[in-house]
Amino acid sequence: MWKHRLFVVSVLCLLLATSCQESSSALYEIRKTAFSKEGMVVSAHPLATAAGVEILRAGGNAIDAAVAVQLALAVVYPRAGNIGGGGFLVYRGADGFAETLDYREKAPLAATRDMYLDSLGNVIPGLSTRGHLAAGVPGTIAGLAASHEKYGSLDWHRLAEAAIRLAQEGFQVTAAEADRLNRYAEDIRAFNPSEVPFLQTAPWKEGDLLVQKELAQTLRRIADSGRDGFYQGETARLIVAEMQRGGGLITLEDLAGYQAKWRTPVTTDYKDYRLISMPPPSSGGIALAQLLEMVEPFPLSEWGFQDTRSVHLMVEAERRVYADRALHLGDMDFYPVPIDTLLDPEYLAERMADFDARVATTSQTVQAGDFSLTLESFETTHLTVVDAQGNAASVTTTLNSNYGCKVVVDGAGFFLNNEMDDFSAKPGVPNQFGLVGAEANAIAPAKRMLSSMTPTIIERDGRLAMTIGTPGGSTIITSVFQVFLNVAEFGMTIGEAVQAPRFHHQWLPDEIMLEPAAIEPGARQELSAKGHTFREVSYIGMVEAIALLPDGTLEGAADSRGDDHAQGL
Repeated sequence: MWKHRLFVVSVLCLLLATSCQESSSALYEIRKTAFSKEGMVVSAHPLATAAGVEILRAGGNAIDAAVAVQLALAVVYPRAGNIGGGGFLVYRGADGFAETLDYREKAPLAATRDMYLDSLGNVIPGLSTRGHLAAGVPGTIAGLAASHEKYGSLDWHRLAEAAIRLAQEGFQVTAAEADRLNRYAEDIRAFNPSEVPFLQTAPWKEGDLLVQKELAQTLRRIADSGRDGFYQGETARLIVAEMQRGGGLITLEDLAGYQAKWRTPVTTDYKDYRLISMPPPSSGGIALAQLLEMVEPFPLSEWGFQDTRSVHLMVEAERRVYADRALHLGDMDFYPVPIDTLLDPEYLAERMADFDARVATTSQTVQAGDFSLTLESFETTHLTVVDAQGNAASVTTTLNSNYGCKVVVDGAGFFLNNEMDDFSAKPGVPNQFGLVGAEANAIAPAKRMLSSMTPTIIERDGRLAMTIGTPGGSTIITSVFQVFLNVAEFGMTIGEAVQAPRFHHQWLPDEIMLEPAAIEPGARQELSAKGHTFREVSYIGMVEAIALLPDGTLEGAADSRGDDHAQGL
């Protein structure tokens, strides 16, 4: 098993054309694994990671650093880092107290249940993904302000300095960002008649300077006035003017009324681990807890990493969990999500009662669990911070698709999200990630749309053990699930666990999505004989993780699937 694990990790790294330890380009040194006893930051871009480390060096704590990283990502990672989107924070203090902050986007007050349907009741293609009508009310700045107000220690203005500097002076784009800017240039041009910094005459190439002076002005207003620098005043006026130009729905009332919300985490025990994750409107915490409860009775460590038996079990659990997600999960403020029942061991045992080790269940025969209610873009981004005192922050934020709805707020310089697509535009009709939903996730004014984001903090024997999170749309939940099991069951270090190849099943479509290096050929043949089908994709997720080693050293792990960078003090 050990030799096989090293083999697949090595193969994946070769396929990604990067070292699992460290890679360098003409622009940045990118480190995939880092060690420190004084604090650790892992994010999707080396400049954003550096902004967080700078704050830790200045005496800031995990929340201070997380705020600085998120603001920097809004500049250097425009396809997903954002101030025009939203996200989730899982926080665990050094004293062990944990809570979560929900700053998911909301539907505008003028939103209606059938706003994306034509006169015949059919979904209008593209209406919930492209253009002004696809945007929900942004939550990011409200979330950063709320987290800093409660737990921050440094001056708010100090936390924005790196982001303002990067926006004003510009930074050199990586090859990956240049590729995406070129790929989406026509979409961006279609919704932005005025000149925007993300478009240029010649194709983007690695090393080109991206300067965002209007974004720098917006960030200065936020630095000077905090939450009010976004939801009121000039920035709010510019957002509403953009909505009026393109037929969007967000108003000054929507912006002034937005509030981030502290929520009780979803927690679950797995052997001697305790996992702390997000409650609804994230589906991540509940789904992760269900998956772990379903597989815990089986001898995964004995079977081994991506053994036929391990993969078959994990896929069958995923199939059942995603069926539950489709019917029962949504915004708890609008719908009575049956959390207790969904996490009840007897209910989950019943869900697995028809599991057959010999043959795959067809998704057509698997429905959401039947009980009485008596009581998620791939282009998301994750960051994680642990400070010297042991405070930990695990944060996932998103615009949903690459560059969100492709609309840049004129005069303010940032992309708006297309999170309205994460609602169920019509029950049973899949969104852009193939996920289906029902009444629990129907559109309603001021409602938060369902998400797959799964920022997670893990304890072992009462001590901080790991933080894990990733982008990846519908694959987020299963990526966190696999990385955790790679450590807990298959004996990997956190670095090995993050780089290992991954697979995914989400009930519908009825197929195993997998990376080229995932599941060796012999196991694929055996799984095919059981009735499974496969679809290869280039990559699944971009996990950021930190593990606390027995001697107190922090090990940061940044995914080799992107420009992600780990750095310690």
